[in-house]
Amino acid sequence: MATNANWTVIFDDKNIIKNTGAEAGTGYKINDDAFWSQAKYSNIWAIQHGTSTTSDEVEHRDSTPHCSFADEGLGDIQDFITKWDTAHLAQLQADWDNNNADGETEGEKISRLGARPTSYSS
Repeated sequence: MATNANWTVIFDDKNIIKNTGAEAGTGYKINDDAFWSQAKYSNIWAIQHGTSTTSDEVEHRDSTPHCSFADEGLGDIQDFITKWDTAHLAQLQADWDNNNADGETEGEKISRLGARPTSYSS
């Protein structure tokens, strides 16, 4: 598998991992069977996207040679990024919701933490 990818997708685990920026190494299991069961993914084991090795971005379950993401015809990597962004926003919101100080008002919480996250974009 290619190294130094910006994104790693592991199909058996339904996991999308961001490998760059402040969230580097953060992965989320995406529980969306309709997404993962699309026919175009049936022979895909893993994807490394955003590498400098363009010939080793998609790994197949069978003996099909590895190929680039573009050559595989999977569409846009943004589909995976959007799933990750949604999961990450949910995590940020849960972290905010659960970060409480005894006797703190909502205004005090906002002063301490900032507003509750309402969007996230990689």
